Amino acid sequence: MSSVQLLPATATPSISTAKATPFKNLQSCSTMAELKQHHAHIIKLGLSSDNDAMGRVIRFCALSESGDLNYALKVFASLPHPDAFIYNTMFRGYLEARLYRDCIVLYAHMLEKFVTPNKFSFPPVIRACCVDNAVKEAKQVHAHVIKLGFSEDSFCQNNLIHMYVNFKSLEEAKRVFDSLDKKDDVSWTTLISGYSRWGCVDEAFVVFESLPIKNSAAWNAVIAAHVQNNRFREAFNLFERMRKENVAMDNFVAASMLSACTGLGALEQGEWIYDYIRSSAIEVDPKLATTILDMYCKCGCLDKAVEVFNGLSSKGVSSWNCMIGGFAMHGKGKAAIELLKKMEAETMVTPDYVTFVNVLGACAHSGLVEEGKYYFSYMTEVYGIAAGMEHYGCLVDLLGRAGMLEEARKVINEMPFRPDVGVLGAFLGACRIHGNSDMAEEIGRQVIELEPNNSGRYVLLANLYAKAGRWEDVANIRKLMNDRGVKKVAGFSMIELEGTVSEFIAGGRTHPQATEIYAKLEEMLVRIKDLGYVPDTDGMLYDICEEETENPLHYHSEKLAIAFGLLKTKPGETIRITKNLRVCKDCHQASKLISTVYNREIIVRDRNRFHHFKGGVCSCNDYW
Repeated sequence: MSSVQLLPATATPSISTAKATPFKNLQSCSTMAELKQHHAHIIKLGLSSDNDAMGRVIRFCALSESGDLNYALKVFASLPHPDAFIYNTMFRGYLEARLYRDCIVLYAHMLEKFVTPNKFSFPPVIRACCVDNAVKEAKQVHAHVIKLGFSEDSFCQNNLIHMYVNFKSLEEAKRVFDSLDKKDDVSWTTLISGYSRWGCVDEAFVVFESLPIKNSAAWNAVIAAHVQNNRFREAFNLFERMRKENVAMDNFVAASMLSACTGLGALEQGEWIYDYIRSSAIEVDPKLATTILDMYCKCGCLDKAVEVFNGLSSKGVSSWNCMIGGFAMHGKGKAAIELLKKMEAETMVTPDYVTFVNVLGACAHSGLVEEGKYYFSYMTEVYGIAAGMEHYGCLVDLLGRAGMLEEARKVINEMPFRPDVGVLGAFLGACRIHGNSDMAEEIGRQVIELEPNNSGRYVLLANLYAKAGRWEDVANIRKLMNDRGVKKVAGFSMIELEGTVSEFIAGGRTHPQATEIYAKLEEMLVRIKDLGYVPDTDGMLYDICEEETENPLHYHSEKLAIAFGLLKTKPGETIRITKNLRVCKDCHQASKLISTVYNREIIVRDRNRFHHFKGGVCSCNDYW
């Protein structure tokens, strides 16, 4: 067999040629039935206690796709003196079977039997400790690595770095990293990605800068670190630097940068990257395909997303889910349902948990009450998918937005588990839409306690009180925010023009063209007032609106972004804006009128959904 090492001429073979035959037969096994036949033959040859022979049997049973781990355990238990190779095989078998605790226990058994681990013993045991969150045992294994002289083995050490990162023991991870004389690509990227995972982006960047030769894996790790922590502009700067250093973009960097484009609403940059992917023959795997779709959907270019989706040669469940979710966020509930039906009828791809979260979300955003209730039951009856927290959140949102507050509350009360802040927040939002402060009060207090640092929760409840004229309660909410040090999130809007993303805050005047922008804004206001625009102060009550009210309504960030868009684009071109907060009622009304006056389509992505303003109406049908 090809894997057998040649022995020196003076060496004596451990088994005869006759006994080697069943070993060769083992390699040709494809089923457990064949394996058992050859195993029986090996036993007849008197090799039932031979580690070499039984090790091969155990390897097939524990690691092959057609194997049987329980059979491997029986063979293992029959051996009087299993060696490190056999223990290592069992470690890997347990790991692949996700029996992490059993792997750790077996390692203890190995030590009790005075079998010395080798460098192949530690990686699977370390990974088992990592997944099982076995911190105490993990530190003991680390001590054994050092004691047995494997401190310089990069395979062991890289697994230790990953383990400590998983435990959020970043100082320990860095200590292991620093102890390595020869750091490989995995060492660097594991530490960089580890810092990123816990939000330590600056530390990740310091490690990256100390890397002597920066390959594409390292660039991807540091760019992904910034993207995952919403530091999109810095990710773009790193990407430009990478290109200047002539490092080729691979599918991982492409996916990270497309996510950065999604975060900033940078459609032009996203299209450039997509063109590069096609011209460079970068493989569009399922993950990258989903990222491309997500970019187009969340940059407000739904037609292009549909075009890309239809052009995919192979569509995984994530691609279907992304496209259904794209229809949902753009308020196209019926299109989302039709795509689900097409998925069921034309493919072998089975809808999953996320599919129905997106379908129910589409129904909620489009007011499709009966359809939403139908699919809430359908997913369980047809696919056996038990409703989770996200499904209940969508159902509560659907019923609440439709004004069916009592039914929504009944759903909450009858949930099989305690509702989380998402479910309760959906109900609170429905109470805001319908101005029901009495029903909202109890839920609002619960939501505030579940998310005590989320300013939006306080703002929503306070504005409900204000609308009902309950000024003392409004004052108490403001006092509670002050006592807890909760600050309102600053509102901002972004617009990409000519490859550059400009950001605006309410009343901000730092933009180089601020004078022209404010002049255009005043022109906009004059023209829409001729159509009957009157500022709507609902939601601005008692100086507790999310968008800073120290600035008048007409200085809100999306109005400034729209003014800039009108200045810099040609007549008839679509203006696309991304906003971090929910669009306020006044800006929503103003945007509809601006779309009429200037004959433009204005697409605004707020934190909840998309609004397509065109011809004086919005795609959400004022249902947001």
